[in-house]
This record gives sequence, C-alpha cells and structure tokens, in this order.
Amino acid sequence: MSPTTRSSSGHKLGQIVGDWFEEDVAIYLLSQVAKELNLFLDNRFRDRSCRGNKILWKDLDGNRVDYDFVLELNGSDEKQGIPVAFFETFWRRGARHSKDKARDDSGKLMPMRATYPTARVLGILAAGDFTQPAQELVQSRGIDLFYIPKNHICSAWLKSGIEIDYPDTASEQEKNRITNKAISLLTSELRKKLFKSLVETVGKPVLDSYVKRIIAGVAAIPIEFRIANVLLGDPVIFKNHKDAAIYLSSTTKQIDTASMARRLRYEAIYSDGSIFQRDDLNIKDALKLHEAVGLVATHFTEHHAKK
Repeated sequence: MSPTTRSSSGHKLGQIVGDWFEEDVAIYLLSQVAKELNLFLDNRFRDRSCRGNKILWKDLDGNRVDYDFVLELNGSDEKQGIPVAFFETFWRRGARHSKDKARDDSGKLMPMRATYPTARVLGILAAGDFTQPAQELVQSRGIDLFYIPKNHICSAWLKSGIEIDYPDTASEQEKNRITNKAISLLTSELRKKLFKSLVETVGKPVLDSYVKRIIAGVAAIPIEFRIANVLLGDPVIFKNHKDAAIYLSSTTKQIDTASMARRLRYEAIYSDGSIFQRDDLNIKDALKLHEAVGLVATHFTEHHAKK
C-alpha cells in the first residue's frame, strides 16, 4: 500500500514516533543502567539466538508474556540470563483511554514481581498525553513511571522540522500529508538531532535522575531471608457440622507430623524495603529461587564494593 492510499495515517505516524521513543530514548536510558551494573539489556531491536522475535517470559501460571525491555544478569545473545527488571514503553498522541493503557501495561508487569524474586524493578517509560489518574494507577501498583509530556515530544520534533500533532478534526488527507513528510525526513542523522533536541527541552538532569533511580532499585541487596515451614497432612473428613466443630475445638488431639508433607514459605527482604514472598514451595523450588537471589546479591554486593 503506497503512503498516499494508507488507510490510517494517524496510526502509522503513532508507530513512527513510538518506535523512535523506544529505540532512541528508552534504549539510551536503559543502556546506561545496563552498562553501570554490567547487565544485559534485551529489546526487540537486537537479535538473539536464544529467543524468537518476541521477548517472552513465563509467569507463575505458565503464561508467556512479551515485554519491551528486560535487564538480565549473565544474559547474552546465546543464553537467557536472570531477570532483574522488566519495562514497557509507549507513545500516546491523545489522552483517550489512558487509564485502560495504564491498567493493561501495569497488569502485564505485576506478575513478574511474584514470579521472579530477582525482578527488583518493574517500569513504564511513557511519552505523550497520559492523564494524571492513569499515572496514579501505575504508581499505586508499585510500577516505576518515567513520563515525558506530549508538548516536549512535539516541540523536539517541530524544532527538527517535523510536525507530529494535528487536531482531532483533521482530515485523513491532512494526516497523510504529515505522516508522509515524517517518513521522508526521518533519517538516522535526524533521529540523533531529535534526541539532542529532546534532551535540551526536558533537561539532562531529568534523564540522569531516572537512570540513577533505576540503578538504585535494581541494585538493591537482600538484607534478610525468612523461611517458614508449613506441614500439610491428609484431610480429616467429617459427615456433619457438629463432628467437625468438635475436632476443631479439641486441644488434646495428637497430630502425627511424621506423615505430613513439608512445604515452605520463602521471603527475601531487600535494602530498599521491598519484599519478595512465595508460599507453598517444595524444597527443590525454594533452593532454586534462593540460588538465583544469591547470584544477583553477590553481583550487586561486588558492584557496591567497587564504589
């Protein structure tokens, strides 16, 4: 389909701006975190032989969910590492359905906190029109939010000679004109100019403070471990309510602990106050979780020791 006959120029323009924000802004920020902490940054703009086109990770229910960015310890193009942070990114030209977007993206991220004890940071990098209630929803779920307002993005593009905004009443022909111009002008050299203009508009300290915040969160170290034993026995079955009540109120009933199955509750308390907790673990799974936490803790302890 030629640009002049494109069915939705507004959607295409949104993809162009969104891809630029993800590839030129988000990667810049998260690459600094990866470099400082000696981590691997996975993203859709690099090929890895250990995965397909999507960046998929399993949650506790076995669902495979794709993410925009994942920071990994000991990851490489050939081997998936231990996840320490997950991120989603987006650009929104309009404010409509902001809360739905906030709910969807934070909903994707939250299961990773319960699944991986090493995932210390869950984050969203957002640009465009994103309402205050939507921002508050993200933050209320413990998701880190980095947000650049729409006027900063539009201003940076306009300084480089590319208009990316239009009124909601704009015709498809007008949207097509704006989109075609953006496509024709957006060279690799101009992309660098756009980023430089954005830094000037937003201010480098804003970007630097975000990087420092993510570094601090990712590099938090466990300061305490709590392991509770839970013994599970076979159920005692009753035919009526009265007999069950008598059993529950009995203080003299001897319990045969030898025949019970041992389950564990595992908790890791981190230096930033966050807590990872998983219940109903067998010994093998608890050791597997603890080993991953130990590898990450050792890595970041050595990192802090070098400072």
